[in-house]
Amino acid sequence: MSELVTGEAVALELRPAKLPSRALAVLLDLAVAVIAYIVVTIGVVAATASLDEAAQTALSIAMFVLLLVGGPIAVETLSHGRSLGKLACGLRVVRDDGGPIRFRHALVRGLIGVIEILMTLGVVAVIASLVSARGRRLGDVFAGTLVVRERVPLARTGFVPPPPPWLAGRFSGLDLSAVPDGLWLAIRQYLTRMQQLDPQVGWSMAEQLAADLVARTGTPAPQGVPPAAYLAAVLQERQAREARRAFSHGSFDGGAPSVSGAGAGAGGPGAYGPPVVPTAAAAAVPPTSPYGAEGDRSSAPYDAPADDRPSTGFAPPA
Repeated sequence: MSELVTGEAVALELRPAKLPSRALAVLLDLAVAVIAYIVVTIGVVAATASLDEAAQTALSIAMFVLLLVGGPIAVETLSHGRSLGKLACGLRVVRDDGGPIRFRHALVRGLIGVIEILMTLGVVAVIASLVSARGRRLGDVFAGTLVVRERVPLARTGFVPPPPPWLAGRFSGLDLSAVPDGLWLAIRQYLTRMQQLDPQVGWSMAEQLAADLVARTGTPAPQGVPPAAYLAAVLQERQAREARRAFSHGSFDGGAPSVSGAGAGAGGPGAYGPPVVPTAAAAAVPPTSPYGAEGDRSSAPYDAPADDRPSTGFAPPA
């Protein structure tokens, strides 16, 4: 299984295609291309019988390049990685990040495929696929692509409860540009499994992830917010920004997307705990910023004793 991370901090479990299925797809594509080449060549030769031998040879070479090289490139570009053979075998060519391929990816794969598949009868492609950990041939390596299986059993993915409603839109001005993809993935994996953890272990993990996130953003966490709720709210803000960037004409209004139905119930106070009541020292800080005083973390809930910590929804398995 190949795990990729998207900009929305979602891990894509893509299953690379095995060599037999890829070889079968290539054979089907070659069979279709050869049949089309023979039919078109016969028609062209019959239509250009009056031309000399040199002109007919030039036309044959042009038909060969057009149908056996340009044809697969055009098909993969227009179908976003699904040729006839791959469609029959349930395969697809994707980028290394899981996105659909473009013309330049198909062009590199097609040109290198002439050498490693047509000229060497597939020997180079087979050796490269056996050596590669993800079964990639040289064309995939140079193009930055991967052939994956599309027909795979659906697996249950962890559900990330949305943050409490009282945190909606609170982090719309937070700078998230310095947060690496690895930290986003760690936060998402923690939120999907936090209710399976021991309460003390879960709280410690949430504190550590929140501290890492604060260090990357340069802005202290708000006073009185449980670390798990803080992580969920920032992650939702990240996903909302990516969704607005991808769907610029959508209905996103600058804040976190609204939640309704079953998801809203999961994101209520019971999922991450109610807001932590600030201590006397924290109450003395004037509410000039939604994130509290800059650098003042003496009264943050992360330093509370274990017995006095608020409920964050970390319950041991039943």
